[in-house]
Amino acid sequence: MCGIVGALALKPGAAPPSGSMVRGMSNTLVHRGPDDAGVFAEGPVAMAMRRLSIIDISGGKQPLASVDGSVVVVFNGEIYNFRELRDDLVRRGHQFRTQTDTEVLVHGYEEFGAAISERLNGMFAYSIYDRLRQRVSIVRDHLGVKPLYYAQSGGHLLWGSEPKALLATGLLERTLDLDALEQFLCWEYVPAPQTLFREIRKLEPGCRLDVDLRAGKVRLDRYWDVPFASRKPERSDEEWIERLDHAMSSAVRRQMVSDVPIGAFLSGGVDSSLIVAKMGPAKTFSIGFEDSTYDELPFADRVARHLNADHRTERIDPNVVSHFDHLMQFMDDPIGDFSIFPTFLVSKLAREDVKVVLSGDGGDEVFGGYDTFVAQRWSKLYGLMPAALRQKVFEPLAGLLPSSSAKKGVRNKIKRFVEGASADPALAHARWRLFSNAAMNSQLFRSPAAPGESPTRHIERLFDQAASRSELERSLYVDVKSYLSDNILTKVDRMSMAVSLEARVPMLDLDLVTLAFSLPDRLRVSGGRTKVALKQLAARYVPKDCVYRPKEGFSMPVKNWLSGQFRPLMDELLDSRRLDEGGLFRSDTIERLKREHLAGLANNSHLLWSLMIFEAWRERWLESSQIDQSLAKEAAIAR
Repeated sequence: MCGIVGALALKPGAAPPSGSMVRGMSNTLVHRGPDDAGVFAEGPVAMAMRRLSIIDISGGKQPLASVDGSVVVVFNGEIYNFRELRDDLVRRGHQFRTQTDTEVLVHGYEEFGAAISERLNGMFAYSIYDRLRQRVSIVRDHLGVKPLYYAQSGGHLLWGSEPKALLATGLLERTLDLDALEQFLCWEYVPAPQTLFREIRKLEPGCRLDVDLRAGKVRLDRYWDVPFASRKPERSDEEWIERLDHAMSSAVRRQMVSDVPIGAFLSGGVDSSLIVAKMGPAKTFSIGFEDSTYDELPFADRVARHLNADHRTERIDPNVVSHFDHLMQFMDDPIGDFSIFPTFLVSKLAREDVKVVLSGDGGDEVFGGYDTFVAQRWSKLYGLMPAALRQKVFEPLAGLLPSSSAKKGVRNKIKRFVEGASADPALAHARWRLFSNAAMNSQLFRSPAAPGESPTRHIERLFDQAASRSELERSLYVDVKSYLSDNILTKVDRMSMAVSLEARVPMLDLDLVTLAFSLPDRLRVSGGRTKVALKQLAARYVPKDCVYRPKEGFSMPVKNWLSGQFRPLMDELLDSRRLDEGGLFRSDTIERLKREHLAGLANNSHLLWSLMIFEAWRERWLESSQIDQSLAKEAAIAR
């Protein structure tokens, strides 16, 4: 695991990037790689990296070049099938000098060119410079487990693991993308390829940038997409579960390869419990809350005892607000997901004992684990209700229900269902993730943004791309291509890397994902049941009462804390004078949202929290003085 950066001159007359330039970029990523650093600079190309040593501790230094020096690579991540690839390349006559997966990229590129990316099973972001052909290949993994950002400016192409690395060059304008901000307030993340910086883009999962230096051209290629089965094989449910069992075992075994201690996050839910069961004796880590409706520690403890895991737990300190400013250092591509705090704290706990963890993330998006699938089923029945009855009786009554402090009380579920059901049915179950809309945004912004894409357009576009599939498969495709990569995996990557911990996700092993998208719909979501096949498999290994229980999700009681310990921070970041000076938002609208929330009249926590995150992001990352201070802090750590 590492942080990588690079720069190249695209146009004649553009100054060649220097070693000191990319070293400065990589120094912003010390948290991603505190163990080692390396720089390459020659002619129009410069690359650098920070290394977190996991495999071949002494021999894995980067940048790594081929024997003749014609191919140079910097690499972030892990290639889980590197041993199989290595054996194949040895049979083809290649000679290896190290035991690293990085060297497989070098020889693989020599053998297959840029198409080597299509043979990899792993989580990765890398760039390869071909000196002889004067080409550069910049690649992100199939599902977007590892991040990669890029920008073109002043005749240069820049790339790196985090936006802050690109900002460190001083070549980019720090301009807010207002269209991206509207998307952020609606979804709590910015859909790829946009970011809140107008000039910086995310390289989407399964994509690569192929650069021809002689022609000065950059081409974006998609080398992978979700593998829909052309025809579902006829198998019994038991046969499918057996195949799933084998694939799950193989995925976990592949991802346990490490030369340093390895552990696992354990929530006591289906995904993490099944992964730990497949690991054998394991070190496991869990975070809990004093609020029992948010606390899953009893389930995690029960699973740990059942599996004989070496289990460590910690309840979140009520003073969690003290971490806010520190975490914003890692939120230069911000998300509004509440669970950044518990993810950071469980990562911090794990890093005291191990350097690598396995995480259960991805299971819900691939196997259909969200309650919103059930809500979508009920919405069809709800839609049969006469419109007058819905609009004049049911919806007003639901609106009068006070919010509950519990995580998923009946009142909260009813209100949220009605809110989501009123959104565009074309969004399917994604509509229950929509926390603002065009109407609310028009009340929030002081002046309308320039016409841009509808906040829901990226969801609609993804549905269109899977148009020939069942409604369930289309929804899963949308989840994998948006919510998973732009929110869930971003959160896990940033918060684990904040403490220099490598987090791996066996549920996103390519072979397992391929199998999942071959399953018949009935084994993912059926009636009121979610994640059908995975739960049947998990019940073989862990207590059934831990498998067949209501889904909780990894979150924290922000809606309650905004009235308590987070209240001063909310008042500071969403202060009317501050908002008026910022010139973006209508302070009267935000004051109304705050009043409603504090009085218990509405649960506005998601939108208020996203506004808080944005205001903190703007202060730190959009205003140059704050950016310079943040980058200087990272550079000081590097020194």
